[in-house]
Amino acid sequence: MAFPFRPAPLLQPVIPMNLQPIALAALLTSFLATPAWSASIVDVTVTGRLTPDACHVELSEEGIVDHGKIPTHVLNGDEFTVLPSLLLELSVQCTRPMLFALVGIDNRSASALAPGVYGLGTNLHAPDERLGSVALSYRNPIGDAQPMQVLTSLDNGETWTPRPNAEPKVFAGFALPGDRQPDFIRQLTTQLQVETTLNVANDLTLNQEVPLDGSIVLDLRYL
Repeated sequence: MAFPFRPAPLLQPVIPMNLQPIALAALLTSFLATPAWSASIVDVTVTGRLTPDACHVELSEEGIVDHGKIPTHVLNGDEFTVLPSLLLELSVQCTRPMLFALVGIDNRSASALAPGVYGLGTNLHAPDERLGSVALSYRNPIGDAQPMQVLTSLDNGETWTPRPNAEPKVFAGFALPGDRQPDFIRQLTTQLQVETTLNVANDLTLNQEVPLDGSIVLDLRYL
């Protein structure tokens, strides 16, 4: 059964008849006007960042060791070929004296010719052929204007031994001569010696140009 739709009547304010004109005007104003609320609170925002003390590492030549073009006829057919060693200047700048070590990470570890050295990549034209290895070592370190020695650790910093080699995954710290633990240092400079060795030429396919592809990261670890 359908019911007819009737719109609801509009609600009208009921005004008492006995109000004076002034009172009536005030009542109508308070009933009809939209209230304007003013803010009763304000926000306070406090920002900033707590940043840890840190060290910044830099290498000369942007860390690039370029041996240029190496003619294949200069390679040894039955033994490794050692290329001239090169030096990079390494510096560590810290916001205050810090205790740190440098750790080598090999991005071409599968191509290394022996333990303790870094890989030089594989032959682009014969991926099963390893091209050679790279050995790193620290020379003449100076920490906060004093001569330093290089200490290495094979157990993530538990024990240390005087040794300049920067082998993969080995911690290398720096200390005053005679100290057996790394020292707190604010500014360090040292030479990074890079020695590149190429694989036996008879084990390589060299009928096309072959790029060397060593990739090493020196990671600064806080102790």
